[in-house]
Amino acid sequence: MQPAVDWDLAARLAARAVRSGPAATRAERQAVVADLRAAAPVAAEHVARITALTPADPGGPAHEVRVVDRASWARANVRSLAALTDRVGVPAARGLRGTAGAGQVAAVLGLLSGAVLGQYDPWGGRGTLLLVAPNVLAVERSLGVDPADFRLWVTLHEQTHAQQFAAAPWLVGHLTDRLRTLLADDGARPWWSTREAGAAASAPASRDADGRRPRSLLDLLDPRQRVLLDEVGAAMALLEGHADVTMDAVGRSVVPSVRRIRRRFEARRDGAAGTGGMRTALRAVLGMDVKLAQYREGAAFVRAVRRRVGTDGLNAVWTGAAALPSAAEIADPAAWVRRVHG
Repeated sequence: MQPAVDWDLAARLAARAVRSGPAATRAERQAVVADLRAAAPVAAEHVARITALTPADPGGPAHEVRVVDRASWARANVRSLAALTDRVGVPAARGLRGTAGAGQVAAVLGLLSGAVLGQYDPWGGRGTLLLVAPNVLAVERSLGVDPADFRLWVTLHEQTHAQQFAAAPWLVGHLTDRLRTLLADDGARPWWSTREAGAAASAPASRDADGRRPRSLLDLLDPRQRVLLDEVGAAMALLEGHADVTMDAVGRSVVPSVRRIRRRFEARRDGAAGTGGMRTALRAVLGMDVKLAQYREGAAFVRAVRRRVGTDGLNAVWTGAAALPSAAEIADPAAWVRRVHG
């Protein structure tokens, strides 16, 4: 049997695979890094106020905040994947082993490294919040928005994720258990197999003769795996939607141009979904359009629940796994309210 992924090699290759960031003077680079660092504690205070969430262990260690470049983000995600793989208990997917697996991991992270603005990683102990400075700079320029407002707005989203996991530390174990079952090799067709995943990745971006879209890895799941993935997807929709609602809820007194930023950011999301070539193929393979839908459906769920039962009523979702919404309840918030609040 081939060895598990060579994670050290994957980290080196991923750092080399990233594209250079936007052209910027040294002063501009220093300014965005300084602003993001300064925004982190400010954002945390606003998130605590808006969400009314409190850490389950107030005396516990605070999560780490790091402002990084693209190469550092890629390396950090290799470490996160290694930690998640170890936690889940699946040494490596059959198609992701040895040096070949390292190259595959690096290639995907290299492509994604230019798109991620921030990320909260709950898998490595106390949690780490990453803010990707060159990507924040590139996007704020492309949107033509106020830099200070945008930098705080992005940080609000990621600090919301940190607050979610601090208030509900059981989430890590819950998601780990679901992923462990999803990835377990019990003799069923492995959805991560090299040949089938490779076929999905090489599918043309245009529709086929039957009018179907390219296959994604989601198309390779069996019914049992789809049920599990729906459960994980509902939790992710809640996490992302809650963060999206929170970052806008600060209002114009905190982020004066928040409405303009949201409007232009949503237009950018829609535009990214319609791009062609390799980018569309990558989105299809990784299910990134599914993730975009999660943001919007999750945000609609959060807003609807808050209208019915307020912030405290919404916060029941963080009390335990049984209170998490199902995929059907994400689409029907009233059903969740009836089940949880009677």
